[in-house]
Amino acid sequence: MLKKILTIIITVFALIGCNNNQNNEQINANQNEVINPFTTNANGRINSKGIAAVSRNINFATIEFTRHPVGENDILIEILYAGICHSDIHSINGDWGDAHYPVVVGHEIAGIVVQVGSAVTKFKVGDYAGVGCMVNSCGECENCLNNQEQYCLNRAVFTYDNVDRFHDNEITQGGYSDNIVVSEKFAVLIPSNAKIEKVAPLLCAGVTTYSPIQVMKIKKGDKVGVAGFGGLGHMAVQYAVKLGADVTVFDITEDKREDASNMGAVKYVNVNNNNDLQNLDNTLDYIISAIPARYDLNMYMSMLKRGGEMAILGIPAVNQMASLNIGDFVLANGSRKIFGSMIGGMKETQDMLDYSVANDIYPEVEIINAEPRALEEAYRNVIGGKVKFRYVIDMKTLN
Repeated sequence: MLKKILTIIITVFALIGCNNNQNNEQINANQNEVINPFTTNANGRINSKGIAAVSRNINFATIEFTRHPVGENDILIEILYAGICHSDIHSINGDWGDAHYPVVVGHEIAGIVVQVGSAVTKFKVGDYAGVGCMVNSCGECENCLNNQEQYCLNRAVFTYDNVDRFHDNEITQGGYSDNIVVSEKFAVLIPSNAKIEKVAPLLCAGVTTYSPIQVMKIKKGDKVGVAGFGGLGHMAVQYAVKLGADVTVFDITEDKREDASNMGAVKYVNVNNNNDLQNLDNTLDYIISAIPARYDLNMYMSMLKRGGEMAILGIPAVNQMASLNIGDFVLANGSRKIFGSMIGGMKETQDMLDYSVANDIYPEVEIINAEPRALEEAYRNVIGGKVKFRYVIDMKTLN
């Protein structure tokens, strides 16, 4: 009898071990299913395909090009989704300087790692990875050493239409493409439970708003204004609401009032409605401005309480930029402050991403196909104010 019992026990443990082995084999099999689909040319460069702006005035075409080889510290990402940022439109239209056509733009990138360099430690094949607005920096200046690579004193290398001094001065190409090669230092690890189709805009719109909120140290009960309720603004609202702030949204139309309320804003101000603008002076602790055009800065500064702070995030076209015209008394009367902020460093970007996924904070997105005509229509809609928040391109549909 004892022998039978021992036999049964041994059999049960054997079955458990077998099942565990099968589960492990299945996990390994799933990881092994990630195959690098990209080929190289005779020089080891990665063959790539993307949708490029071939001239100003929103004119796209599918092109083939190559990326630099995967170095020992690099990863190769198969791009799954790419966000459309208003910066992309400014860039291809030459609003901030002449573009190098044809140019593949896009600095909101989410994908899957399909190859890693020999010295890579942060990623493995099969991980989700993201790339934002920059792909390199000197790594040695004061700002880089303080995790503020976007302010590199020797100039950061931005994700597209930028001279890459680390790779023979080639012009960088962005995320409206099927792949990207990047140093692991300039990629973020996307949590496996993330809503991958919504992650890409976090890598620009997310960190651009998250960063000044951290600087301001916004907390529960603070009165926070968000000016401009678009791709950036709606992220700022979500972060501030999550921290317990009372948020007032400022925009120029009525059609986003309900959206602001649904995201937790306590008040919505249509700045084109004089009635909405009454009794707002000295009511806000902080203001985050994501307005990408000229506007009345004095009006917003007057809304700040004593010691209040305003962060400027939106960058308009050069021909719409103006010198800051702030009345001395507006600043002096109440010790008000104003500062600028641009995206975030790599550590802060990873922190933002982890925080966003953990707290289910994502952009509102509309998914479109990776087709030139679809991008042209999306761009016209952004310019015409016909999209509420963010477009995301499904790069898996690229042909």
